[in-house]
This record gives sequence, C-alpha cells and structure tokens, in this order.
Amino acid sequence: MKVNREFKEYQILDAGHGEKIETWKDVTVVRPDPQAIWPANSRWKDYDAYYKRSDKGGGYWTFYKKLKDYWVIKYKDLNFKIAPTNFKHMGLFPEQAVNWDYMIDKIKNAKNVKVLNLFAYTGGATIACSYAGADLVVHVDASKGMISWAKENMVLNHLENKTIRFIQDDCLKFIKREARRGHKYDVIIMDPPSYGRGSNGEVWKFENNINELVEACLDILSDKPLFFQINSYTTGISAVALENILRQSMKNKYKGYFSSDEVGLPIKDSDLILPCGIYARFESEKSN
Repeated sequence: MKVNREFKEYQILDAGHGEKIETWKDVTVVRPDPQAIWPANSRWKDYDAYYKRSDKGGGYWTFYKKLKDYWVIKYKDLNFKIAPTNFKHMGLFPEQAVNWDYMIDKIKNAKNVKVLNLFAYTGGATIACSYAGADLVVHVDASKGMISWAKENMVLNHLENKTIRFIQDDCLKFIKREARRGHKYDVIIMDPPSYGRGSNGEVWKFENNINELVEACLDILSDKPLFFQINSYTTGISAVALENILRQSMKNKYKGYFSSDEVGLPIKDSDLILPCGIYARFESEKSN
C-alpha cells in the first residue's frame, strides 16, 4: 500500500465505527468512512463539524463552530481550496498526494508533455501536472461547480499563465471527439465514479463501462506515453483487477510496465492505516 506521511496540514486523528475524525489545517470534522469498520480508540469530542448520513440517502452537516466559506491548505508547494460540501466531501482527497508526487516526478524531467485528466473533480492532479511543467493539461469534468473549484485552485497556485484547458463535458464523448480530431496525449489520468448518469440519462456503472472507456483512451494515447493511470474508489474492485483491465487493453499495442496498489492514510498516534482507494498504472519506462 502507498501511504502518504508528508501531508502536514491534514491528519486523521482517529477512525472507527464507520467514521473518521480529521483535521484540515485548523478545522476538525467527523465524516463517514465505510472502510473504518474497527472500534474507535476513544470517544471523540471537540470537533467543529459533523456529517451525518440520512437513512433516506445523502446526509447533512451539523456545525458546532462558524467556519469560513472556505480555507486553503498546503501540500508541499501546492495549495488547495477546502470547504464542506453537501455530499460529504471537502474538495480534496489527501490520499492522492502519493500520486501527485509520482506525477510531478515523472513530468518534471520530460519534454512537451500533454496531459488529459478525466473525471478531474477539483483538479488535484491537474494542479500537480501543471506545476511539474506539463505543456498542456486538459481538465474534463461534467460538473460546472467542480470546474469552477478547479479554476480557483489554479489561481491559488499561480498557474494562470500555464496552459490548462477546462472542459465541462461527458468524458467518453470528449475522448471520441478528440480521436476524430487526431489529438494525442502523453499522459492520461482518470478517476471514474462507481455510478452516475450522463446529461441525457445515460447510466454509467464502473464494472460495466470501464473497459469501453479505457479502449477509447487508447485512440488518443501517444505512441510512447509517459503514463496512463486509473484511480478508483469502487467497492469490490481490487487493484489487481484494475491492472488487468490495462494489461488486456494495452498488451498488443504498447510495451512497458504495469503496476497497481492500494492508497491509504496514516492514523495519528497509532500503527493503523485507513485504506482509501486503489490505482493501476502503465508507464513506458519504469520509475525508480
């Protein structure tokens, strides 16, 4: 498992009974977490906000302290806007910092790198790749609100003069248009949801549609890509299964190296790790 231990302004203080208590700079919140099925270490108190799931779906926040509309946390040289959303998220997945480090390391010494970030959310990977020196980062997400948030993160990192294109669109439709245009990318990153609906009612289900998405991406992947990475939080899908999807799709067209793993975050003052998702990756040249 890849575990990030360098996120100074984010920490999980404890986890258990299906929840986690965490600090985002100077704000402490409690949120549900389906992986935290073990008993918690202690009874939690002194938190600023609590997210409660509803029996009817969704959930709601209870605030015990008036919070700012948003605040900014730093990871190394990167800055990100943080705010509680009505669907539990805070606008960032800190466990992805291990992947940001990888992306920065791969891109910083490469030339003429074009990146496509699909299901790009608030742009953690977009910011990392642009910061690393990518010539072009195309950020695609279906949500207008997430696109706006990603643009704010761009400004926070003073990357306005870098070439980042923000596209609000269905990812598969965008890929197919790029293929017709003959556009190619050296890096493709995707974080597809477990389930979703398109603008015309199209149903996306990870296990049913991921193969088609990966196959479509091969039409716009350059002949010797820097890397192609899939991240997933879908329950029941293993990292090895995700790697197998890449292997089966790419083995006859590309020579390179495949890998996969879980990502997780440490729980303060304990030897416990909270599992937080998986990834699978192809790279033309193996990383050190």
